[in-house]
Amino acid sequence: MAHAQEATANKGQLEEIVVTARRTAEALQDTPVSITAFSQNFLDRQNIQQVDKIAQFTPNLVISRQPSSLTAASILIRGVGQTEPSAVAEPGVGMYLDGVYIARTGGAILDLVDLERVEVLRGPQGTLFGRNTIGGAVQLVSRKPTDEFGLEQKLGYGSFDSWYTKTTINTGFIGGSPFKATLSYLHRQKDGWVDNAQTPDRLDPNALNSDAIWIRVHGDISDNFKVDYSFDWNDRKGVPPYFQLVGASQAVATYFGRSESLGGDPLIFTRKRLRNGLQEGFTDRNGNYRWDSRAKAQGHSLTLEYEAGDFLTLKSISAYRKFSQDTILGLSGNGDLLGVVFDGTSPTLTSVQRVTTYQGNNAPQKQSQYSQEFQATGQVGDINYVGGAYYFHEKAREFNRQFLTLVTTPAGLANLGFPTAVADAVIALNPGLDLIGVNAFPPASFGGTAESYAIFGQVSWRPSALDGKLELTGGLRYTLDYKTIFIDNTPPTPNVTGHQDFTNLSWLTSVNYKFTDDIMVYGRVSTGYKGGGFNPRTSSKNGFDPEKVLAYEAGIKAEWFDRRLRTNLSLYRTNYKDRQINQFASGSGGATSIILNAGKAVVQGVEFEGTAVPVDGLTFSGSFGYTDAKFKRFDFRDPATNTVIDVADEARFSNIPKWNWSVAGQYDFPSFGFGELSARVDYSYRTKMYFFPLDRVNTFNEDVASPGQGTLNGRLTLSEIALGGSGAKMEVAVYGENLLDNDKLAYGIDFGGLGFGGAYFAEPRKFGVDVKFNY
Repeated sequence: MAHAQEATANKGQLEEIVVTARRTAEALQDTPVSITAFSQNFLDRQNIQQVDKIAQFTPNLVISRQPSSLTAASILIRGVGQTEPSAVAEPGVGMYLDGVYIARTGGAILDLVDLERVEVLRGPQGTLFGRNTIGGAVQLVSRKPTDEFGLEQKLGYGSFDSWYTKTTINTGFIGGSPFKATLSYLHRQKDGWVDNAQTPDRLDPNALNSDAIWIRVHGDISDNFKVDYSFDWNDRKGVPPYFQLVGASQAVATYFGRSESLGGDPLIFTRKRLRNGLQEGFTDRNGNYRWDSRAKAQGHSLTLEYEAGDFLTLKSISAYRKFSQDTILGLSGNGDLLGVVFDGTSPTLTSVQRVTTYQGNNAPQKQSQYSQEFQATGQVGDINYVGGAYYFHEKAREFNRQFLTLVTTPAGLANLGFPTAVADAVIALNPGLDLIGVNAFPPASFGGTAESYAIFGQVSWRPSALDGKLELTGGLRYTLDYKTIFIDNTPPTPNVTGHQDFTNLSWLTSVNYKFTDDIMVYGRVSTGYKGGGFNPRTSSKNGFDPEKVLAYEAGIKAEWFDRRLRTNLSLYRTNYKDRQINQFASGSGGATSIILNAGKAVVQGVEFEGTAVPVDGLTFSGSFGYTDAKFKRFDFRDPATNTVIDVADEARFSNIPKWNWSVAGQYDFPSFGFGELSARVDYSYRTKMYFFPLDRVNTFNEDVASPGQGTLNGRLTLSEIALGGSGAKMEVAVYGENLLDNDKLAYGIDFGGLGFGGAYFAEPRKFGVDVKFNY
């Protein structure tokens, strides 16, 4: 799509887009894969500082920030991904930074400091990218150092007292050596847009204070030997979004609604987006009462590349990454509530105490990983090939402290494990008491390791007899996974350990043909594999099997009218076996999430992207995606009968809008004396999206669902402003986002077992200004 290299509209043609979807650089229009790419210029002009924002412009891509965490995201492509944020959960879409796999959904949202481009690859990428890419892959490529010294300074200020500063220094060649480097620093800070009456502005929900550093060093040691080192560091402190109570049972609404009459804060219960509210804090593991969450991520990678000739290039990628977070869950959406609770020390067995729908502290959560990849690429006659080996090792753990209040009738205490005599005594001592709370503080501590070995190869044949118009490709990847788990249960329940091995052979075959230099059709069949594992939020060893897919895709990529119009269309169908379902549940044990193999499913749909330059200076672009996802079998254990039944006819795919589309228009005005002016407007829309598959399990599924919603943005940019005769230039832009001020429900959670559901909303309308200097 034209996001990758924006149209040089004044020249009247679209520029060529170069991607690395098949591990070698090639033109997007020659690559038989459904891809959306974003260039440095587009990312910079749109001020994209987190990866979740690109979902607005990418068909069939959903990136949702998880509540309470500053860095965890649910990333899904074509309805495939992962919504479980635990430290040992595997994603379904691979995230890569400079070729290095980011293994956890926690840590997936990091500051994008200095990118050259972003590539979104849709469909299984198991042959070249490996396991856990059954939905696709997102590649983040940092900017390469330049030969000459340069300095770039960018500043911005906007609504909610948000501001940032980004400094990038290109050293050029250092002291006559073959090495050159890019050093970038980004600081972002903002107040929250929901006013929490309990905190100052800097601790309101959605507040953020983040620092990030990226370093990239490149060295041309000789004509055929290159060295690249990359380092990224991100330190985030902030308050999670305001998680509102949007659905509740009659008992929960009545019980917590009595708080104000008992001297506590009033219950806040509404599905309307709030700008003012109350949000309680939580006492963390160190005894500090807090509202904020904290996260740190760090990565190193070293890439060595040796070119023996066209027939062989060898590459080694060595990498180490680590991630940690300390999260205040902030999932009550209310202040300091008071309620009547069971109290065994009281003469009446009841007392008025602080109560909550759900709160907690997830800390520490830590993850570290090491990976090593060797690649060999080259061309021999009519054959291009990619081959290699891969090793990955990871360890992770987390500890959760939870606080929740179970609401029941006095007689219902017997169902919560209390002796019948105790329930009878509460009834006798408290005549007229209809509802009572039980405060619970269930802990959860677990961790594990993952080790993976793989060998892979892919070969493409372009017979010269057909002038290179036909290409046949085949690929294989063999993977061996070894996983362990430990669960630290509270005594007297014994601790749990376990291990499992998994193997998989993924394959790919594709054919593409160029009818002309500008029109290519392709078809591909591929398989994908997402590793099995263990459910950590249980008290016993509970495992699940790998998820496997067989995917079919056909498409056409074309450019028309002397490269003034680009259209890319793809059709796909994906068959699932042993599909992994994240079944969120809640109860006396707190918030739990069980991954299970529900059965078979089929996802099919269409994707289109187009860019046009009808007249010099004017560019239109647009995309749409359609996803039709259905379960063919969904095995569910009915708790009433303890039998397994097939509920495929009522199950939904979660985190999938059926339709999503975007349109944009940009006009670059003719150059005038002191700069170049451009104006851009874009609008994106997605239809209704559910977050849970079964209403019978998640009773507030409808309440927490995200309705159809659109986003209108605009930007006016004045660039190429000369600063004296030194060659320095300035750029100024003003922008507005969510200009229609839509109430966009971003993510919802059904705590049905606790009698309520909640959600958080995306930012309201905001405005800002960006200023950039280049020296």
